[in-house]
Amino acid sequence: MQNIPPSTLSNLPERIAYLTSFLNFTPTDVEYLHLAAPLVAPLIPAVVDTVYVKLLSFDITAKAFVQKQTGFSGKSLEERGGKVQSLTAEDEQIKFRKGFLTRYLAKLVEMNYDNEKDWEYLDNVAVMHTGQVGFRHRAKKPGLRVELIHMSALLGYVFDILLDAVVNHPDLDNGTKAGVLRALNKVIWIQNDLFARHYVVDEDTKTVPVGYAMEIKRGGENCTGTVEIAKNTLVLGAVVVLSMGVGLVRRWS
Repeated sequence: MQNIPPSTLSNLPERIAYLTSFLNFTPTDVEYLHLAAPLVAPLIPAVVDTVYVKLLSFDITAKAFVQKQTGFSGKSLEERGGKVQSLTAEDEQIKFRKGFLTRYLAKLVEMNYDNEKDWEYLDNVAVMHTGQVGFRHRAKKPGLRVELIHMSALLGYVFDILLDAVVNHPDLDNGTKAGVLRALNKVIWIQNDLFARHYVVDEDTKTVPVGYAMEIKRGGENCTGTVEIAKNTLVLGAVVVLSMGVGLVRRWS
């Protein structure tokens, strides 16, 4: 039996070591991800377009794109005096944001999973959505705050799109499809945990994550309810995605 002191899980390398061990994320999974790279690459533009159609179909997720985004040189919807309901996929800032998601999806199937810096990239993807303005490039910018429930839902939606694309790919045999999907599933759930660790208080260590502190600053005592909802969302999402994975394995076994 492995001994995992709870206090070590606040350290990113230790946390990744535990997660990859628990999920049996192995070099074979990495091989499948890299194998999928040339197959996934042509699909990414369509995946990104589909994701943004979904994000813009709810005001609660679309509002994240009203403020000016770091690195965008044009005028944001807020600066133009527009309302969130007028946002479309043709908005210049939406096109700008699509570039980030494009690079992120490509990174998932290309990154060096033995490189600590690459895991830090996935961790920073989570931090940047918490409203934390500590990043050097955002030091004088308003915080970008996206609640955990939306990030978890987005990850689930992205995985569903990728699942459909892999399952229906004409050039992959069933064994390869299963390997690619199992690997993607593990990475998505590691990413989901990296989001959670910056939003949800760890009951073992009582660590107050960046996102939780930012929510206290923004909403005071009401933040407790938000965190509880986020915890429930994670549990429900885990049940749904793991059930999908079990079904696929049974189908192809």
